[in-house]
Amino acid sequence: MYAIVEIAGKQFKVTQDQFIYAPLMEGEAGASVEFDKVLLLDDNGTVEIGVPTVSGAKVSGKILDHVKGDTVIVFKKKRRKGYKKKNGHRQRFTKVLIEGISK
Repeated sequence: MYAIVEIAGKQFKVTQDQFIYAPLMEGEAGASVEFDKVLLLDDNGTVEIGVPTVSGAKVSGKILDHVKGDTVIVFKKKRRKGYKKKNGHRQRFTKVLIEGISK
């Protein structure tokens, strides 16, 4: 059984007991969360497609930790002008354990 869920504007394909890195969410480590924007639900071959969401379907999870992603380097240069800029960015994520998918 799997589901496609919208979390903070992004879509994730989730199954039970799976870890996902979602954009930073409110809540402390150990808190329970529920996602009700289920776009597609597959239960062993029977597929339900939402219009736009599947009514009554929910995905429950648990926040494990708030982490930072890898460093992305932003480098700007204009040739022959002596202009160079180097910046780095680390996106913040929330690690979520998917505990169950219910219909």
